Amino acid sequence: MQNNKKSAGAFFSGLVKQQIFIPLAALLILALFNLIMDPSFFKITLGYNSVGDPVLNGYLVTILDYGSELAILAIGMTLVTAASGGQDISVGATIAIAGSVILRMLCGGQTTTDHYCVPLIVAFLVAVVASMAFGAFNGVLVAYFRIQPMIATLILFTAGRSIAAWINNNELPIVNVNSFGYFGGYIPGVPIPTPFFIAVLCVVVIALVMKFTNLKLYTQAVGINESSSRLNGLNPEFIKLISFVILGICVAVVGLIKVSRLSTINYSVIAKDIEMDAILAVALGGNALGGGKFNIWASILGAYVIQFLTTTLYKFEVQSDALPAYKAVVVIVLVVLSAPVVREKLAGLGKKMKSKEVA
Repeated sequence: MQNNKKSAGAFFSGLVKQQIFIPLAALLILALFNLIMDPSFFKITLGYNSVGDPVLNGYLVTILDYGSELAILAIGMTLVTAASGGQDISVGATIAIAGSVILRMLCGGQTTTDHYCVPLIVAFLVAVVASMAFGAFNGVLVAYFRIQPMIATLILFTAGRSIAAWINNNELPIVNVNSFGYFGGYIPGVPIPTPFFIAVLCVVVIALVMKFTNLKLYTQAVGINESSSRLNGLNPEFIKLISFVILGICVAVVGLIKVSRLSTINYSVIAKDIEMDAILAVALGGNALGGGKFNIWASILGAYVIQFLTTTLYKFEVQSDALPAYKAVVVIVLVVLSAPVVREKLAGLGKKMKSKEVA
């Protein structure tokens, strides 16, 4: 019996030390809360959309749908955080720019269109290039001019939505092509939201990049100690720049999903405050906001947990204006728990408890 207790204690102690424990614990707490308050939260039904195609409905489907956007952003935000020790607060504004570029290309400068003026893949690739360019702009300011990331990205955070409106002459172009809505909605005959499949594709791509390149090793080395990484032959400035460029690619993908949902754009509302959710996903994944070691899988799980929290708050009719306040509380708790002083005290407390058990 005592051996079983020891093995259970060792298992729990090992689990707590795992980085992915934090998002898993948060997910479990949210699931139990909803299960107690309203078990119908987990109900999934099969219905039909406006064109008669079968689709899955329910709060869990909503989490899967909108959480996939956050998961894609969390990939790039994790790399930026790990390499630069800061966060990019301009992703929402850059999403508006990417979406505006896509609509501009597809509409050919017209207010509305019922056919693509250029192939969709061309419009998307142009948006990717634009997002990478803006990401590189942020990266240059951070890496080569050594401006703190949050301050450097404040430029696009302030001006980005105005740039997006300028691209389409402050008009709201509309794409009346049914296939354009597939990316932010459903593919005919497939009841699962398309953004989930896009997120899976992005995860597979980043997994292959991590496996067959040294991106993870180099990013962590630069984040942990920039001077030491330079002495070992790395170029810290280039690694930081690459992380911002990769985030730019993620932003373009989310931009496509966002404008596809409505087939148009609202410059002041699209992706509003999404940067906070992306940063919170990284923090909830147990990644140090000061840079260094990271776990992308934990960040991706954290993204879905954040959407779980958002959907829960909406479910219980919390006002949208109050959502940032609830999320800010979560940020405070996570930052405090990840602080070195707090972790040292918790580790000391664990050692004392273990020594008492041995005694």
